[in-house]
Amino acid sequence: MNQNIDKMLPFLAMEVLERAQELESQGINVIHMEVGEPDFNVPQCVVKAVAEAMENGHTHYTHSLGNLNLREAIADLYAREHGTNFTANNVVVTSGSSPAILMVLQLLCNPGDEVIIFNPGYPCYRNFTLAANAVPVEVLLDPDKGFKINIDDIKAKITSKTRAIFITSPSNPLGNVIDGETLKAIANLGVTVISDEIYQGLVYKDEAHSILEYTSDAIVINGFSKRYAMTGLRLGYIVAPLKYMRKLQIMHQNLFICAPSISQEAALEALRNADKDVEYMRQTYDQRRKFLVENLRKIGFGIATEPEGAFYVFADARKFTNDSYRFAFDILENAHVGVTPGTDFGSQSQGFIRLSYANSLENIAEGVKRIDNFLKTKYNV
Repeated sequence: MNQNIDKMLPFLAMEVLERAQELESQGINVIHMEVGEPDFNVPQCVVKAVAEAMENGHTHYTHSLGNLNLREAIADLYAREHGTNFTANNVVVTSGSSPAILMVLQLLCNPGDEVIIFNPGYPCYRNFTLAANAVPVEVLLDPDKGFKINIDDIKAKITSKTRAIFITSPSNPLGNVIDGETLKAIANLGVTVISDEIYQGLVYKDEAHSILEYTSDAIVINGFSKRYAMTGLRLGYIVAPLKYMRKLQIMHQNLFICAPSISQEAALEALRNADKDVEYMRQTYDQRRKFLVENLRKIGFGIATEPEGAFYVFADARKFTNDSYRFAFDILENAHVGVTPGTDFGSQSQGFIRLSYANSLENIAEGVKRIDNFLKTKYNV
């Protein structure tokens, strides 16, 4: 058995969800704030496009890199929003962003090579790195300094075995956006940057930058799950330098053949005609974000830095607990609200919980009320 598989940790957000579903099967009402999934349905124009694609027989294999018109539309999106100049020849359309991440890490890494990741950060990055038989090397972000990225801390982790630096902006779980100056500094470190930009488009203050604004020698991971609420359609993509494209194509042909044809038609329609839907979702998330931040502070949580993107609040619960795993499950069992323990995202997150505002304002308000009652009962606050 692959020993690296034994090093993988459970995905705690899913563990909370699965226990919440058990409670629901017993007739208990649970407010879900643990899951990083849009609560919106796909835009109606996408629904129509899916139906038409089925009726018109778009149910066969596509080009292994993805339909050309979709890859061109992805290049156009980045050109409009980030001023980039890559073409369809730099794009691989994948069955979600997860296969994209795994392929890129397998492409770049030999056994024993190192990949720099951030702690806290999306937990699957570590596990994907292990699955590629590489070694995750953590840059620790200080909770008492707002989890800010320090370039010197990254430099200190670079060795002769370093093959990539993994970044994400907007981030999960923090909701922070990496500023242009920091992105430029990361791009100039001389190491291939893998930039997960899946939450691009869901930003509430200044626009998020892409790493491709600062270097063409980087790899971007993106997709349609978050921005377009298309999680179940499972479509993502890679933007990579031409030097990697033939190898990525061969990998994709063998491992996945191609991305789902119907989902590609849906994605093309989303890029062409769903901007108004995305803006409505973004404004709605922003309203929920402000409400949740304000009300979590009122009931005693610390939020040093307000989230600027994605749909998460990373709340400091250290005044209540030094065990965020137990704290999250206590909230679930007693208040019937699903939240994700901070330890899902790394050791630096002990004492924090992540709450998703991808739920209705009514449910978010009820969730906060239940947590408040739980805290008053258990901690007399």
